[in-house]
Amino acid sequence: MGKLCKFGLVAVMAAVLPVAATTLQKLTLPEMAQKSTAVVRARVKASAGVLRGTDVYTLYRLEPVEVWKAPAAGVPREVAVPGGVAGGLRQPVDGAPSLVEGREYVFFLWTSKKGLTQLIGLSQGLFDVRTAGGVPTVWRGAASERMLGAGGEPVRDEAVSMKLGDLKAQVARALTGPISGAGAGAR
Repeated sequence: MGKLCKFGLVAVMAAVLPVAATTLQKLTLPEMAQKSTAVVRARVKASAGVLRGTDVYTLYRLEPVEVWKAPAAGVPREVAVPGGVAGGLRQPVDGAPSLVEGREYVFFLWTSKKGLTQLIGLSQGLFDVRTAGGVPTVWRGAASERMLGAGGEPVRDEAVSMKLGDLKAQVARALTGPISGAGAGAR
């Protein structure tokens, strides 16, 4: 095989293979609450894949149930999650959650200057709302992707489970105080 042919094969393989490494910065609940442009408890109503340049996103349409923080422009009604299927292209993204239509979640959202609303910290900014013994609870599994602390050191993520009311209270406290690493979540 000639040099040009080998180079072409490597270039094609690089273009087809997904990038498998995602590195996330570990965020505390207070950091997510303060850095988010909106924090919303909402139900997923529908989803669709879209191309934005060369990137694929899955857009989820939201039906807000409760708003804990919202920008002056109003409550976001849509969230874009990187990855998905659009225009015949499948693009997986490590760390990007897949949401279930009809299910309720608490979303920590941020909106870019270009108007794209996404989850803060990928899966870190999404809590599944469940009912346990008649009490609404929230749950988020530990991220399996590589995670770094504020100083750039590798850290492990942990699953979070707590009463919905406790999460709401932590968000309210974070919105009235300085950003802190304390009170990062429940065990």
